[in-house]
Amino acid sequence: MAVIEIKIELKKGVADPEGQNTKKALELLGFSGVRSVKTVKTFQMELDAEGDAALAMGQEMCRKLLANPVIQSFHVELK
Repeated sequence: MAVIEIKIELKKGVADPEGQNTKKALELLGFSGVRSVKTVKTFQMELDAEGDAALAMGQEMCRKLLANPVIQSFHVELK
């Protein structure tokens, strides 16, 4: 068994309205110096696979379902 972590984020240049709204809300709450906020979706999975096979499975999941390759990038790592 392996545990993998998948992080999916918007590609550079793609608008992140959730991050922008969070930044604005933080500023309204008095938090100064917040330059930017970027949203990142994280999945942590336990798989019946080991090492490279678990990583490959995670990457395939991203390509087929979890990430939109037009606007998102992803990173898979073993935990």
